[in-house]
Amino acid sequence: MLPKRQDYSGSLAPRPAESSAFVRNVMALLDQIEYRRCESGEDLEEIYKLRYKSFRRHGLLLSESADQRMVDELDEAPNCYRFGVFLEGALVGTVRVHHMTEETPYAPIMTVFGDRLLPRLAAGETFIDPSRLAVDPDLPSSFRALPYITLRLAVIANAHFKTTSCVSMIREEHTAFYHRVFNSVQVGEPRTYPPFTMPIYFYESRCDLNLRPTIERFPFFDSTAFEQRMLFDRPKLGELAPLTILPTAKYLRNAA
Repeated sequence: MLPKRQDYSGSLAPRPAESSAFVRNVMALLDQIEYRRCESGEDLEEIYKLRYKSFRRHGLLLSESADQRMVDELDEAPNCYRFGVFLEGALVGTVRVHHMTEETPYAPIMTVFGDRLLPRLAAGETFIDPSRLAVDPDLPSSFRALPYITLRLAVIANAHFKTTSCVSMIREEHTAFYHRVFNSVQVGEPRTYPPFTMPIYFYESRCDLNLRPTIERFPFFDSTAFEQRMLFDRPKLGELAPLTILPTAKYLRNAA
């Protein structure tokens, strides 16, 4: 059980007048965070169980799983990166990121909206699709900023891979958040996505228009080139992947 700490919640969509205090609070929490790219073993099992726990608690799955794990074949796709977010050594959040190109068009969004994306991939566009975002539902409300810190990994991926857009499949109640924070816009009409229990919306944020303004408004999304490489470069043969990666946004903010 994590100890009670200072309230980092702020507002999930702060008004401009609140942004400075909100940014400071998220930065304070980010300073205690470690990211871990999980490739095998216990870390992956923890991630799969946290996904299941979070999605079931929010009523998003149609049926129970005997092993209480949430995992699918896209977790093993060659363009997939699975991350755990750790606070004081405890897993508190997770997200997986697919880097989509014409050569590696694998991602959850392709199973629902592939007809919209395949022509764009063939034309040379590239995308980041963040999915399976989950935060421990047993954490107190003082940790409500964790979705920002977890989604920060998708922002970093877009910066590192220099993609066309960040594309997301989201529930209707999250559309306002994605529009306010990332200036994402709806693409087409919502569709069904089993095993989830509600229609899913396709939202897109163009990186050339929105990446830099998003980072300027929320500087905790910023990252150094070193952090980007640590998170997303695949180790060469014989090299070991880093065990944990520390966020670097504070160093860029201090240097500004």
